[in-house]
Amino acid sequence: MDSNSSAHHKLTLGGLLITLGIIYGDIGTSPLYVMKAVIGGAAIERSTILGAVSLVFWILTIQTTFKYITLVLQADNNGEGGIFSLYTLVRRRKKWLLYPAMIGGSAVLAEGMITPPISVSSAIEGLEGLPMLHGAHIPVVSITIGIISTLFLIQQFGTAAVGRYFGPVMSVWFTMLFVLGLKEVVQQPSILEALNPWHGIHLILHYPSALVLMGAVFLCTTGAEALYADLGHCGKQNIRVSWIYVKICLVMNYMGQAAWALKYEGSFLPADQPNPFFGIMPDWFLAVGIMIATAATIIASQAMISGSFTLVSEAIRLGLLPKLTVIFPSNMKGQLYIPTVNWVLLAGCIGVTLYFQESSKMEAAYGLSVTVTMLMSTILLSNYFVINRIKEPLVWGFLLFYLVFEGVFFAANLLKFMDGGFITVIMSSFIFALMFIWRLAKNIKSRFVQNTKIHDYVDQLIMLSNDESIPKYATNLVYLSSAKSNKKVEEKILYSILQTQPKRADIYWFLHIEVTDEPYTMEYKVNTIAPDDIYKVTFRLGFRVEQRMNIFLRKVVEELMETGELNIEPRYHVNRNELPTGDFKFVIIQEFLSHENDLPIYEQIVMSLYLGVKSVTASPDNWFGLDSDSVAVEKVPLVLRRVEEVRLKRLI
Repeated sequence: MDSNSSAHHKLTLGGLLITLGIIYGDIGTSPLYVMKAVIGGAAIERSTILGAVSLVFWILTIQTTFKYITLVLQADNNGEGGIFSLYTLVRRRKKWLLYPAMIGGSAVLAEGMITPPISVSSAIEGLEGLPMLHGAHIPVVSITIGIISTLFLIQQFGTAAVGRYFGPVMSVWFTMLFVLGLKEVVQQPSILEALNPWHGIHLILHYPSALVLMGAVFLCTTGAEALYADLGHCGKQNIRVSWIYVKICLVMNYMGQAAWALKYEGSFLPADQPNPFFGIMPDWFLAVGIMIATAATIIASQAMISGSFTLVSEAIRLGLLPKLTVIFPSNMKGQLYIPTVNWVLLAGCIGVTLYFQESSKMEAAYGLSVTVTMLMSTILLSNYFVINRIKEPLVWGFLLFYLVFEGVFFAANLLKFMDGGFITVIMSSFIFALMFIWRLAKNIKSRFVQNTKIHDYVDQLIMLSNDESIPKYATNLVYLSSAKSNKKVEEKILYSILQTQPKRADIYWFLHIEVTDEPYTMEYKVNTIAPDDIYKVTFRLGFRVEQRMNIFLRKVVEELMETGELNIEPRYHVNRNELPTGDFKFVIIQEFLSHENDLPIYEQIVMSLYLGVKSVTASPDNWFGLDSDSVAVEKVPLVLRRVEEVRLKRLI
């Protein structure tokens, strides 16, 4: 990890400010909709309000403070976090742990289609309470879609320019939450009774629709997963210290909203202001408050979008998703842009906004995605504790407690399945199915694809290299190989060189990329098959490293020339100072399913889907960081299992 990034990990005022801007957008904007969801248009009852605020406080304490701030942040992968980073720490323990990681990752991506609509629309709905706009029609849906669309459109240019303002804006936001909440608490200090957990327990035991209400209350901890996912940007010290301030502001605002709502005890909230969040704002401040809220929700949405890009990038490098074009729009560490993901998320956000129309109707879908992600992280984290030799009773205690705790809230959100929860299930299931098919197809291929020893073809390759009757194809001819052995490559590669169109080159390079469990590994090792003729290079790259193979291989060649392990001078006739390593030609082999296969029907379906998706995703030259003029794409039939019996009858 570079020195600039590690500097943000130190506990500094600047680090705390960056943390406020990056980490807390999602959980920080939850006061916009939680208390509104709790009240749900019903008459105000003191026991319900006190119980709900009590649950908010203790959920933030048990779930966010204890589980995520105290425990989950311990599971850092060389300073990086997130559900796939956690998976890489435990995947060697049990193979089935892949499935909780895939389910959790799918839920996070589904959440990325819900966070912008629910947060932005919650802020824009505040316009309906402005005195100057009473009776006017506010096109909330149109404004929300406009803001979200603009946000997605600017992703391709990078957000480094505006990112520096995120910290100050969120500082203003949290200070506003605290001041507005304190104003109401001072007027009704009895609301502090809500800190007593008994009020929450009493609500659960006696409220007729307690389970439904718990689903709404649990929204207060949305974004807790981001505390871990963005660990690499800020460091655990800055997250832990800044959380003290953030939690105080959040709790104060929730209690302020509750105190304001209790002014209407026994009746309903005013029709012109059904959201306690805006209700605690003085009329003269309401317009300013809405603008600050809108800015905060845009930052929360940006954090979710950036997190989705990072998550997909990790999934691709772990072999869970097809290779998509990844662009790095700025020099800011960790900032990337994946066009396909960007437009899919935008389409999902617009669809969610149009379908639900109001933020209150999005809560079920949102809550379900959050609880699924948290349940999966609990399973993975308990395995991390086992690997780190935490005492077994403590591990089982943690696992059982949080499975029950989060399971109850999962059940509460599941009750609203038909009210919108099914949207989360549909989106998550689609993403999970894609990951499952991708993994299954790779397993099918690994059963049948044959690798062969390069040494068996050394003589043929050297003869081809020296055969001047064949036009020279390249000085350095490069193939990417999935064969892990440093002495083997796939048969199709040798077939491409020697048979389809003999490719004469001075030096043959076979590259294998091994993705490591660490995020920023950049290592390589060279196996010299035949000096100055044939080499197999294995790159060990972290799961967050951009695979810029053109640059990496040139660096390897230069270092081999410096050490005397490679000499290309006798057969290269251009000024060595201008082009010391010679030209490079990368050959990418694209497969299509051959009709000669005799696979079971379900495996044929899986492979057809796999190759179909692969054909429309990123071009290999973009993915591997290759210059398009140095890449040749060659299509070959994929034959996994040949038809053994051909029933043909000869006619006389």
